Amino acid sequence: MAKEWILNQANMRWGLTKKNKVGPVSELIRRCSPKSLKDWEEYYYNNVYPKQHLEELGRRLYIKITEVCQAEIESITEEDCINFIINLVVNRTYDGYNSEIQTIYGQLQQSLGVKVEPASDEWDRGYNVDFFIKVKNRYIGLQIKPAGYAYITQIINELEFQKKTHEKFTAKYGGKVFYVISLKEGGEKRLSITPRLSKKSERKLRD
Repeated sequence: MAKEWILNQANMRWGLTKKNKVGPVSELIRRCSPKSLKDWEEYYYNNVYPKQHLEELGRRLYIKITEVCQAEIESITEEDCINFIINLVVNRTYDGYNSEIQTIYGQLQQSLGVKVEPASDEWDRGYNVDFFIKVKNRYIGLQIKPAGYAYITQIINELEFQKKTHEKFTAKYGGKVFYVISLKEGGEKRLSITPRLSKKSERKLRD
């Protein structure tokens, strides 16, 4: 397992099995529709790259691991490891918490005047809810979405699927789920609460 982890990490780092190195294999194997491993092997070596090409990529991976990775590992000191753990557990946790305070807790609680709490992993996975507001014996769900053109397609694609999970949340806990759009202005984050997009709004976004 340790050996496979090292090989996988090094391969991802240097991208030796990306499309530009080995071809679009997922697309190619569908095109080939092999009945056996041998069929696929022959197709690949005859139509994409010869076996020698993959062997050369393997040799490059070996060099990267035995030369580059080994040199980097040998340069790591005990102090580096101690500082890494402390930075990860203390410093970065605080930075993440402070960021949440400034965005979710700070802005939402201040503007709404109510307590905003992080949802459990169960609610995150089952209902696509990131935060919630408790009102008597009911709950209002909140889901955070980043703003910007690059995220529009992703949000639209998720809407139909999330609509069902949000309806389940409403049926069980009584409150609707709202999207909280995170906007960045001048290096600072600003939040905008919006209900589910209408079909008309979705079309405008697509256009």
